[in-house]
Amino acid sequence: MTRPLLYLDVDGPLNPFRARPEKQPDGYDTHRMMPPSWIARHGENPVRRSKPLRVWLNPEHGPKLLALAEYFELVWATMWEHDANEFIAPQIGLPELPVIEWVNTKRLGPDGTFWKTAELIEHAAGRSFAWVDDDITTHDRQYTRKHHSGAALLRFVHPAVGLTDEDFETLAAWAIAQAGVEGSAASIYMCSAEPGSSSTAAARSFDKIKRR
Repeated sequence: MTRPLLYLDVDGPLNPFRARPEKQPDGYDTHRMMPPSWIARHGENPVRRSKPLRVWLNPEHGPKLLALAEYFELVWATMWEHDANEFIAPQIGLPELPVIEWVNTKRLGPDGTFWKTAELIEHAAGRSFAWVDDDITTHDRQYTRKHHSGAALLRFVHPAVGLTDEDFETLAAWAIAQAGVEGSAASIYMCSAEPGSSSTAAARSFDKIKRR
């Protein structure tokens, strides 16, 4: 069986940039980075005058994502694009991953969706996928139900909190369930998952992964 895709955003899920700026989040390390994409956004300033980007990363997220890689194909779905492989992956212990190269980065997509949504559905091409991002809304879930033929889990992650154990548990349980769920019924059910949903079964599933 083909593994589902797991589309990974950086800012929000991995870098909780909305957390209180005066306090580093528990479990996170502070990094100062100058990726080319960040420098390009400040092209009017000489590089020496550009302020490095503060990034908070949790080193535990890498092993947890690698555990999920038994069930998912991990893919970067972030404005960092290829910079994620150079600057983010090494800090949390991830290998080089495939990267979505965005065509359109306007703030809104069709039907009030986030600009990533339609491109991710096109990239998935009917393949089951999960997506973690801090910009997912009801519009994105509705659009996915209508335009994506496979199963999909759109998981909102609060940008002041980042990925939590509950998120990893939900992703693990959903991926395992795909082995026995096919077609549009899975898409309808899984797209309806809302922030904060969890279950005892999900926790058991992720505990199983962590013990391996």
